[in-house]
Amino acid sequence: MQAAKDMEKVMDISITQIIEETSPTSSVSSHSDYSLFSKEFFRRHGRDLFACSFNWFLVDIVFYSSNLFQSHIYRIKLKDKHNLDVYQEAIDTAKLQAIIAVCSTIPGYFFSVYFIDRVGRVKIQMMGFFFMALAFFAMGVPYYSYWTTDDGNKPRDNGFLVLYGVAFFFANFGPNTTTFIVPAELFPARFRSTCHGISGAVGKIGAIIGSVGFLWASRDQKERDQDGVHVVGIGMVASLCMLGGVCLVGVVTTFLFTKETMGRSLEENECESEEIT
Repeated sequence: MQAAKDMEKVMDISITQIIEETSPTSSVSSHSDYSLFSKEFFRRHGRDLFACSFNWFLVDIVFYSSNLFQSHIYRIKLKDKHNLDVYQEAIDTAKLQAIIAVCSTIPGYFFSVYFIDRVGRVKIQMMGFFFMALAFFAMGVPYYSYWTTDDGNKPRDNGFLVLYGVAFFFANFGPNTTTFIVPAELFPARFRSTCHGISGAVGKIGAIIGSVGFLWASRDQKERDQDGVHVVGIGMVASLCMLGGVCLVGVVTTFLFTKETMGRSLEENECESEEIT
């Protein structure tokens, strides 16, 4: 009987009443009906889009340059093995790559997964940029005076490899992870995928600049003397210190412009971003 009474109440409601009750909601939602790249969009989300894009740009400059830097790492580590054939050299290089991956790259991702909702995106990103900068300065400043001197010092070679691993560890336990996560959480649902794609595209511009620029910049004086056809570079010391400087810029940009999204649902972030400031 109660079910029948409830159905009678439902059937007594007219369509016009439903429209009248829902009309205030539609008027509220129309307040947020602005297009991508409009003035209202940039007023509300321009700072966030800049922060996400520029931080991704910076980390890709450093990250992809570091991958190209591996040849210099192996040259230092394998410099005492002059009589290796191409197959043995490939095996030794693969071993070093595996060591770096197991000891630094992969653990960096695990640390990010564990700490990202405990420490926060902004703090992890700032910390990652900062320690990457320290690692690059430690590798770059004494590169010719200490790291590449040929005195058969094995611990010295291992120390350089450790610093290189530290840079990769804090790249993954830092901006290489957070720059992918933050754009997916920060923007309203209707702009989220587009803004994430824009941030990633700007990041890949940084990857191109880092890859092409590092190949030019890392040429030292000896390489220039032997091959005068190529454009003159600035050497490894300046190249590594420039990468450290890029990381410091990332620290400042993260601190000034990046919003923290830890502990907030996507709906809460969207409601906050839709507020008029």
